Amino acid sequence: MSTLLLNLDFGEPPPKKALEGNAKHQKFVRKRRFLERRGFLNKKKQPPNNVPKLHSEPAKKGVTPQVDGAWKISPPPKKKKTADSSSGSERSLDKKASVPWLTPAPSQKTGSVVAKVDLLEEFQSSLPEIKSPPTRPQKKNPQKNPIQKSTPHNSTLARSENKCSGASQKTPRKMVAIDCEMVGTGPKGHVSSLARCSIVNYNGDVLYDEYILPPCHIVDYRTRWSGIRKQHMVNATPFKIARGQILKILTGKIVVGHAIHNDFKALQYFHPKSLTRDTSHIPLLNRKADCPENVTMSLKHLTKKLLNRDIQAGKSGHSSVEDAQATMELYKLVEVEWEQYLAQNSPKD
Repeated sequence: MSTLLLNLDFGEPPPKKALEGNAKHQKFVRKRRFLERRGFLNKKKQPPNNVPKLHSEPAKKGVTPQVDGAWKISPPPKKKKTADSSSGSERSLDKKASVPWLTPAPSQKTGSVVAKVDLLEEFQSSLPEIKSPPTRPQKKNPQKNPIQKSTPHNSTLARSENKCSGASQKTPRKMVAIDCEMVGTGPKGHVSSLARCSIVNYNGDVLYDEYILPPCHIVDYRTRWSGIRKQHMVNATPFKIARGQILKILTGKIVVGHAIHNDFKALQYFHPKSLTRDTSHIPLLNRKADCPENVTMSLKHLTKKLLNRDIQAGKSGHSSVEDAQATMELYKLVEVEWEQYLAQNSPKD
């Protein structure tokens, strides 16, 4: 039998350089895969291989075949947050609202308008708080304090009335009338010393009425005119103390009196002429009483003529309170006209 010779050519073995290059490529691929998993490199898009592999097993979940034929387990893929998943989670969290730590945090993605509103709120919150004054509780008594809604016209009328009333009230508060009674001291009692002083306000109310003990010995009480007697000086106020009390009342006020220079002389005091009104030197009073304007008329005569009242009657003496009240009433008769005249011809102090 003849022998059969088979000539089988299996091909030449690959050169060593090709093998070495294949190993380097595999090492490069492993490093690249490692860096891709770490997130340092983006995955390379390779064209899909349509050639099916023979005797290939189906790929397992989480297992990726490598070039060198080894199977390696890849880390689980990160879950991507989508709108559907977030809406589903919100629905599930709404059901679990009773658990506080499961409630989702508010979303920070807002529009431009909402962002501006947030900035305004932050700015306003940073401003210091202004504390409003505490409101006083109103007394619930409709009878004593009724609340009346006034119209603008009525409010203007009320303001004008208040201004007029305020202007009229300024003068009475700052105007007083004074009258003093004197006794005789010094040689033969020819020196007039203060023994009583009375001050009344614009309405005639008594502000001050005291008996005053002169610093010198009293020689003549002049009871017929002054009404002062010895018993009045027992508890009388000393002159220095009384003078200080009187000046506190007169300072800064318009002082009305009849022949008032005699009263100031007894007080050892000088009052500004611009604030002094002497009814014995007001020509308007004399004209109203049908008397010569250049003549000094007595307080008793003017009171009888203009007020139809008798004062300083009898032998018991004068009353300084009565005289001060009569002086103020006389001045009120010519107050408006005389004040206008003084405003145009202001007296020099």
